[in-house]
Order: sequence, then C-alpha cells, then structure tokens
Amino acid sequence: MMTNRRTFLIACSSGVVTLALTVPVLSQSGASSAAPPTALIEDLVAGNRILAMEGVLDGMGHISVRHPSRTDRFFLARSMAPELVTAADILEYDLEGQPIDARDRTSYLERFIHSEIYRARPDIRAIVHCHTPSLIPFAASDVPLRAMYHMAAFVAEGVPVWDIRKAGGVTDLLVRDAKLGRALAQGLGQKPAALMRGHGAVVVAGSIPNVVGRSIYLDVNARAQSQAIALGGKITYVEADEAKLRMGDTNEYSRAWDLWKRKVAR
Repeated sequence: MMTNRRTFLIACSSGVVTLALTVPVLSQSGASSAAPPTALIEDLVAGNRILAMEGVLDGMGHISVRHPSRTDRFFLARSMAPELVTAADILEYDLEGQPIDARDRTSYLERFIHSEIYRARPDIRAIVHCHTPSLIPFAASDVPLRAMYHMAAFVAEGVPVWDIRKAGGVTDLLVRDAKLGRALAQGLGQKPAALMRGHGAVVVAGSIPNVVGRSIYLDVNARAQSQAIALGGKITYVEADEAKLRMGDTNEYSRAWDLWKRKVAR
C-alpha cells in the first residue's frame, strides 16, 4: 500500500497521475471485459483524498462513481479511511450493493446508500456520504439549510432532512440494507443533497469533480449560515431563480478541482 501511495504522490506532483488498475470489470455474461477508464479511477482516488484534506470526510464516509458504460454498476473503495485509498482498493459493485469480485476485501456497511440512489436516480454519476460536523445541527433542528452564496447555489433547490425512524423505527442510525437505502433515496428525491438526522448527509452530482465541489461548499455554506444566524438580524439568502442561472455552468468547480488534485499530490 505504501508503494502505491508513493507512486501516486510522485506522479501527481508533475500534474500527471498514472495508477495501476486492479479492479475487475465483468461483462453482462460475467466474463472479464475491458477495465474502466484509468482517469475515472484516478479521479475517484483523488476525490477520497480531497474530501479528507478538506475535512468533509475523516476516517469515515465514502465517495463512489457510476460505471461509465454499465449503468447498473458503480465503483467504491473497500472499507477503509478515505485518505488512504489507492486504485488497488477500488471495488466494483452491482445495484444490489454486492461486490463483483471482493477478493476477501471488506465492503463499507453503508454501500446501500450508493446502490439505491444510483437505482433511483439515472441522472446521478457520483455520490458522497459524509458526517461533516457543520451539517449535523441542521439535520437535528427545524432550521432549514439555505443557500448563502454562489458557490453553494445548488442548496437553493432545497436540502431535505431524512429521518431513518420513518423507515426503520429504532435503529443504530446506519443505512445497513437495501430497504433503508431505498428510503433514503426516496427522501433525497430529485434534490442535490439530503441531511440525515443524527448522522450526516448524502450529496449527489453528475461527475466526481461536481460531487466533491458540492460536498466541500455544502460544508462552507453550513458554517456561513450558522455564523449569520449567530449575528442576529435578517439574513438574505440566494434565491432559486438566482441559483438556476448559476447552476447553468456544469463545470463550475473545475478550477477548484484542478487545485485540489495538485494539493493531494504533494
């Protein structure tokens, strides 16, 4: 693992990342087929490390990406701390949340968050599940999360709060199976993010750079809103019509993404 990590860091420092892929990709018949694009797995590895670097993820949480040619498959690291993920740790999953070839590697317990959202949302290409501290108060109170500035304009679409008790009764608050995953997907609906009471949040987007950007700026937005509330007085939020214009740029986080990738490569 240390050798793979060192290779990744050296390559990234020159702006080019080349990682050996050991992720098996199976065809419809179950036979081996072409490997996923190298760049996609590199970005998934980088996404893990960026979210850890920015404090969105710590030793917990995860990010996934849908298979580019098989909409019924997705890629997610084996169960481990996001900051330590390498290409060799990436597993392929079906929409039942089952690994195609685990090779004795353990899976995240809450992989059903990803499988059921991909099942319910064909438009989604990448998902983050986090326990970001700034979001917890908004998931535990009746104060709605609102868009504070243009970098988190997507928040103006609405960020619902999902309460696991409605689907599972008294639980340990973890999405342990497909039933709870489906309930979370329903709670998310067509929104870009949802808060999870007593737990954290899920964020979705059409690409890895965008889901990473949304996750980071959702955190910034929550902290800014808490600070504005503490100031007292009237708060002027970003409105939905303003947000719609801002969100017309599908590559709005591209400059930040390039910076973040270089930072984790150092």
